[in-house]
Amino acid sequence: MATTQDIRKGLTIDYKNDLYTIVDFQHVKPGKGGAFIRTKLKSVTTGRVIDQTWNSGESITPVRVQRKKYQFLYKDESGYSFMDQNTFEQVTLEEDMVTGHEFLKEGQEVEISFHSETDKPLSCELPPFVILEITYSEPGVKGDTANNPSKKATLETGAVINVPLFVDSNIKIKVDTRTGEYVERVK
Repeated sequence: MATTQDIRKGLTIDYKNDLYTIVDFQHVKPGKGGAFIRTKLKSVTTGRVIDQTWNSGESITPVRVQRKKYQFLYKDESGYSFMDQNTFEQVTLEEDMVTGHEFLKEGQEVEISFHSETDKPLSCELPPFVILEITYSEPGVKGDTANNPSKKATLETGAVINVPLFVDSNIKIKVDTRTGEYVERVK
């Protein structure tokens, strides 16, 4: 058992029968009354973010989470299949457990979080940026440059994102998997 003094960013705790990761926290010492800790918690299972306030010294239940690197193999009706490159062990995850699944391509390395005690997979995260090829985009219209113009482009994974007018088909681009936005062209 731990107390609120052990709170830090990235710590995973058991709270209200769910697992939450501490995204942000602030220790507050008002002029009158006792100190308290204000936190932002992100649910590991649903991704929902909540605010929670604890009095200083309250007990919390930390949970050990292990992160392992896996390689994406394929997607079928049972879900997304990944393989540990060291042990060749395979694990299949449902679509809602994979954040940014629309940018996932075969052979890509991801990080899967496991509950250390039950060895149950909790979530799968892609790298912050991936390099993908544009398979189709409409040609840009010359002169249409008012108000930061953009057009739709289809990536090799099937995802559709907005890109600047100068980006054409068969060009590799860097995409931010957290926001789904175009970052830059890649040579």
